[in-house]
Amino acid sequence: MPTETAVAIRRALTARTSLIDPDHRSAFRLFNGFLEGDSTLAVDVYASTCVVHDYSDPPRPERPAVAEAIALVREALPWIQTIVLKTRNSPDADARRGAIVFGGSPDESVVEHGVVYAVDPLLNRDAGLYLDTRELRRWAVSHLRGRTVLNTFAYTGSLGVAAAVGGASHVVQLDLNRRFMAFAERSAALNGLDPSAMTLLTGDFFPSVARLKRAGRTFDCVFLDPPFFASSARGVVDLEGGSTRLINKVRPLVADGGRLVVVNNALFVSGRDFHVELEALCRDGYLAIEALVPAPSDFVGYEDTRAGTPVTDPAPFNHSTKIAILRVRRKASN
Repeated sequence: MPTETAVAIRRALTARTSLIDPDHRSAFRLFNGFLEGDSTLAVDVYASTCVVHDYSDPPRPERPAVAEAIALVREALPWIQTIVLKTRNSPDADARRGAIVFGGSPDESVVEHGVVYAVDPLLNRDAGLYLDTRELRRWAVSHLRGRTVLNTFAYTGSLGVAAAVGGASHVVQLDLNRRFMAFAERSAALNGLDPSAMTLLTGDFFPSVARLKRAGRTFDCVFLDPPFFASSARGVVDLEGGSTRLINKVRPLVADGGRLVVVNNALFVSGRDFHVELEALCRDGYLAIEALVPAPSDFVGYEDTRAGTPVTDPAPFNHSTKIAILRVRRKASN
């Protein structure tokens, strides 16, 4: 008799058949247990590598549900060459980053909307490519031709790479960690981008943004996709406390008529609360909400796979990763 978890995973596999490309180079969430029947599991695919996330707390070695998930993946997707297990609540950093439990070396790149991204399924607690922002990368590819772009909190630079492949005239990637931004260089090379099309700035967000403002720099599009929480000697990022402070930091860097793309992935901030915060910022008439970008269906579950409810109501967004595109108008200079 199959367990409830096995039934839920099989249902999820069937719903995602259309996401499997013949060359097995795509990336998607295969099972989102939080919304599809088992809140202790999530399963991702990066090309021919599968990543199983075990969220059990406390973690339990050789948990039957994990073994069941791995067996189902190998049975249903025989083209999977490598399986990585990430024990998300383990006290061991290596276990959190992941261990190979089947096959050989993980894939190092994926293809999404015609763009090649460098990945590492053993990197930190993710693979260096956030699957819930796939539709935002699609937007960047199709809307930023000829534009200048600043990607703050760039991490591995996927948003900036998407913009560059889409024909942005120049992209500035800003992040504190140079090691992570090396992925942006790898992705740029994989796509045959001219190195001069992208500048990498390594530094803390707060002083780096201040320097750009002092230099009088403006951009046609600024991405603001900060981590849920981070702190440094120069400032604190706390999305649960709101996004207004960060938005106001980067507003002066957006050219008149440009766009400010804001992401808030705080699980305990409802969609309505975030939307109200944005509406308050728009009351001065110099910001306007142009569009909300949804998380892809494989991340929120399908009509016949959803079996749980979000911790907080994401509406008017469809997921706790809340993405808004704001149009910016600047005051006329005296």
